[in-house]
Amino acid sequence: MDKQKLVMVGNGMAGVRTLEELIKLAPDAYDITVFGAEPHANYNRIMLSPVLTGEQTLPEIMLNDVDWYADNGITLHLGKPVVDIDRGRRVVRAADGTSVPYDRLLLATGSSPFILPVPGKDLPGVVTFRDVADVEAMISAASSHRHAVVIGGGLLGLEAANGLLARGMEVTVVHLGEWLLDRQLDKTAARLLQQSLEAKGLKFLLQKQTAELVQGESGRVCAVRFKDGDAVPADLVVMAVGIRPNYSLAEASGLYCDRGVVVNDFLQTFDPRVYAVGECVSHRGVSYGLVAPLFDMAKVAANHLANYGIARYVPAATSTKLKVTGIDVFSAGEFMGGDGCEEIMLSDPMGGVYKKLIVKDNKLVGACLYGDTADGGWYFRLIREGHAVHEIRDQLMLGEGAIGDTGHAGQNRAMSMPDEAEVCGCNGVCKGSIVKAIQEKGLFTVDDVKKHTKAASSCGSCTGLVEQILINCVGGAADVKPKSEKAICGCSDMTHGQLRQAIRDKHLITLADTFRELAWRSPDGCASCRPAVNYYLISTWPGEAKDDPQSRFINERVHANIQKDGTYSVVPRMWGGVTNPSELRRIADVADKYQIPMVKVTGGQRIDLLGVKKEDLPKVWQELDMPSGHAYGKSLRTVKTCVGSEFCRFGTQDSTQMGIDLEKDLFGMWSPAKVKLAVSGCPRNCAESGIKDVGIIGVDSGWELYIGGNGGIKTEVAEFFCKVKTREEVMEYSGAFLQLYREEAFYLERTVHYLQRVGMDYIKQRVLQDEVGRNELYARLRFALSFEQDPWAERYSKGVAKHEFAPLTV
Repeated sequence: MDKQKLVMVGNGMAGVRTLEELIKLAPDAYDITVFGAEPHANYNRIMLSPVLTGEQTLPEIMLNDVDWYADNGITLHLGKPVVDIDRGRRVVRAADGTSVPYDRLLLATGSSPFILPVPGKDLPGVVTFRDVADVEAMISAASSHRHAVVIGGGLLGLEAANGLLARGMEVTVVHLGEWLLDRQLDKTAARLLQQSLEAKGLKFLLQKQTAELVQGESGRVCAVRFKDGDAVPADLVVMAVGIRPNYSLAEASGLYCDRGVVVNDFLQTFDPRVYAVGECVSHRGVSYGLVAPLFDMAKVAANHLANYGIARYVPAATSTKLKVTGIDVFSAGEFMGGDGCEEIMLSDPMGGVYKKLIVKDNKLVGACLYGDTADGGWYFRLIREGHAVHEIRDQLMLGEGAIGDTGHAGQNRAMSMPDEAEVCGCNGVCKGSIVKAIQEKGLFTVDDVKKHTKAASSCGSCTGLVEQILINCVGGAADVKPKSEKAICGCSDMTHGQLRQAIRDKHLITLADTFRELAWRSPDGCASCRPAVNYYLISTWPGEAKDDPQSRFINERVHANIQKDGTYSVVPRMWGGVTNPSELRRIADVADKYQIPMVKVTGGQRIDLLGVKKEDLPKVWQELDMPSGHAYGKSLRTVKTCVGSEFCRFGTQDSTQMGIDLEKDLFGMWSPAKVKLAVSGCPRNCAESGIKDVGIIGVDSGWELYIGGNGGIKTEVAEFFCKVKTREEVMEYSGAFLQLYREEAFYLERTVHYLQRVGMDYIKQRVLQDEVGRNELYARLRFALSFEQDPWAERYSKGVAKHEFAPLTV
């Protein structure tokens, strides 16, 4: 008996998941033909953002390559959009004339990006963010243009903005709503997210309505103008204002459509031979854009296509767990609250954590989390299953770990989870399924788990939990690599350590040489690897390798900290926190002359001028006539001091002078991450030396040195390193440790994490026990710093890169 013919129109995630489920249930039921409008096989559309940032490549986000179709006997037509469905003759026709008959038809035509109907929407330089072609267009624009405007403050808009920022563009996000992600977050969480994104360099214009995209002299878009008359420059405009179900083909064929292809609970259209799944569908008046419900549709449609006929699509409660530019956010249920609802809140803005739980009728009905989303899955289970929470209400905010038998938060969450607990919300994979696959198929890597269960293969936010499950199942045999051992980015398989070693062994001194010699996949690198490679070159070969400003983040390119309104923060250096009347007068005069709105004392004992216009930066630097404080860089930031023995009754050592000497000795030191020092004149530790990268504390017989402290979001107390007697020893031992860190740490790795990775014993052996090695380390640091100049003086005295600071006119 001949097989029936199944034709699928569309080649996206929901459609191909339906085929995967169908092949499991009835592998020989159909001859299958697939038409895809794009020239690519099935890829993970959710992971286009890492492709835009350069963290991954297209091959790495492929879910089913062309071999998979061939292996399963599926005829695949790529780059052939279907233009006609003849339901009378049961034939589909593609744009190139290809026609294929069907017995069953599966529509998986997805959605189309919504384009604002404003003048200029068709100009060159206006793109959407929906497919590979869009990403390629954005990457191309970023290589030759400066200003990007992203219209839409939803998830896609923020991911597009982050990717373009990583590519070196100046990015403004325009959003009609009062706050970002207004469908996923409440106002408080959204404000915290906005502040974090502004700190990265993104700009935001909220409650702005686009009126027109302005054409420039070249014919390309050059600005976005708003209803209120304001305008911003734009060489690239990304429309990310929403999606619409793509049902025009179905409607043209006579199928009933109502803001989507209307289907019943079996995913059948009004023509029983035609099924539909995914974003093109309207089920009971609702269309879905999240992956989890679309994959649920796929299971139901496959069940009926396999002639089992027992499944119904019943929409389940959905949750949203996202990682927005590295920041975790989560929401589920009625997180906005309402009548009869009680809110339980925890807010720690300085710590970057916000939690809001909504309780109604003794049940958890909603949750909104920012920063700490580890218990999101547990809260979602409580919401979905409707458990009463009165017995655990007092501990609800502490999370699942506080409720278990141990009573201790922070235990291995994977171990305490029941088998039916959902691990991967995108693909609906529970812990039991993962454990079973690991045990029965002998899996040892996360990639293996992805391949066999689909867990962690979509948004990736559950990867850490999958790693825990792997470790619990197979112990030390689990191939779970720490971040430092993973590839630097999608451009290469090399780790940071291998890259540093290759640069040294091959004497590479330029980015071009490095990318060519080390067979980089992208000849120009990407926004993820270029800053790291640039740092490794200049730190390995000082005086030979030339710094590449375009491979630095925006703050380091303009030598000032960008602020939320697009102005800049200028922090002149005050050696050891000490200033004088002349410097203070100049600061006051500059603040008056350039109408600087805020002058603030920093935690590092300096004065910050906030709100400086970009075009005024060189003149401000010149008139301050003070060195750069490097408050913007992966570099030496400050050496904080107390007044010490010179004035303090309790001071045992002259901490102020020691701080000045150290800061001058290390001035201009670029490093893998920011570095802060402090010198306290006695064990009372008024300069907070115990939470600095290098902390020095004066005692009666000399100085105690501490290393690896961090006063950031997660405070780390510095570890005791050694005790020395003289000023010269403080300089040498501190400098030797910092040079070792400069030479061996991975880019963006703080001293605390470097110390945790290599161990204190190793650092003591290199710096304390090996006298010759210590001298050489310190000498190499002095040699490297001999080439450094004050970047502010260089730019205003020599006029270097003046065009960077000139305002653009629209």
